Amino acid sequence: MMSLKNNRYVALIVCFFAYIAAFVVCYLLYPWIDHLDPLLSAALLDAAATVFIFAVSLLFNNSSFYDPYWSVAPVPIVVFWSLNALPGHANPVRQILIISLILIWAIRLTWNWARRWNGFSDEDWRYSGFRSQFGKTYWIISFVGIHFFPTAAVFAGLLPVYAALTSAGSPIGFIDLIAGMITLHAIILETAADEQLRRFTGTNRIPGNFLRSGLWKYSRHPNYLGEVTFWIGLFLFSLASGEFHWWYLAGPVVMVLLFRFISIPMIEKRMKERRKGYQKYISTTSSLILWPPKKSN
Repeated sequence: MMSLKNNRYVALIVCFFAYIAAFVVCYLLYPWIDHLDPLLSAALLDAAATVFIFAVSLLFNNSSFYDPYWSVAPVPIVVFWSLNALPGHANPVRQILIISLILIWAIRLTWNWARRWNGFSDEDWRYSGFRSQFGKTYWIISFVGIHFFPTAAVFAGLLPVYAALTSAGSPIGFIDLIAGMITLHAIILETAADEQLRRFTGTNRIPGNFLRSGLWKYSRHPNYLGEVTFWIGLFLFSLASGEFHWWYLAGPVVMVLLFRFISIPMIEKRMKERRKGYQKYISTTSSLILWPPKKSN
């Protein structure tokens, strides 16, 4: 019989209840900070939940317990902001539109993670690399770089929708339509890219082979393109609300920089080491934008 330690379903249940517990922690803490602005309250509760999930990661010696936080946290945050909008000071149609898009994205992305994660002994390859590189200081790096930094990045990504959810602003109009279409298109693009990759990894039997067909023929990272575009779409809702502030730009800027200068270089370094012909793929195929490949020499 498979041991509990190697049972992915037990691990997923543990992870599920860990996130429920993190939500309960935030619920219990909220009365102590409910006098603060909803933006600051959400940031503090987000930080508290991150610390709790970090404790779970430490307890099970696996930083991948944090991985679904990226897609789970935005839902309660935007719902919290919507519920704390002053009566008559928010557009309910815009609220429903934004929350619905984020909920669809969150469910899809969390499910995509859950069906890949194999349990307690399965940790993201990047974290394993950090373990080898930093040794005894790994958990400090894990807290700062794997747990807290992504939490801050996601919160920055959500900043543009704060005003859209809490202020009446402009009536629903053309910019909302554009923002909604771009955000939905991003979800569809990321879903299609992830599904193509999942089918390929499930059927490929050639060592060292990698996906370069479908969307992956026109972009080396179409899934990342979908993710970045999703956050740009959310940013556009701040323009639609008529309550734009310059610091809302932190959302899309942080996401572009994160994927362009951290995520992509890390995965491409690994791919060049493990996949024959990947360097040639880099020379002929766009990094993010979907673009016809160059002819190879």
